[in-house]
Amino acid sequence: MSITSERRQELIKEYATKEGDTGSPEVQVAILTERIINLTEHFKTHAKDNHSRRGLLKLVSQRRHLLDYVKGKDVARYQNLIQRLGLRR
Repeated sequence: MSITSERRQELIKEYATKEGDTGSPEVQVAILTERIINLTEHFKTHAKDNHSRRGLLKLVSQRRHLLDYVKGKDVARYQNLIQRLGLRR
């Protein structure tokens, strides 16, 4: 269910704003999105896993807060990020 360290490094490299960047909102949102996608796939086969569903809701909420932060700082950055990740908002 969790992402591999190789996949995490790929996401960091792809969404980093500068060299050595691991904590920018873009990187955090990309990692959270990957985890959300993995959990969503998990629920297709394990529909009654309510403990993990609570974790999924926490991840979605955390991603929403980070996206709101980016939108408040720079709308162009926000639009670029959601377009790159393929999010609906």
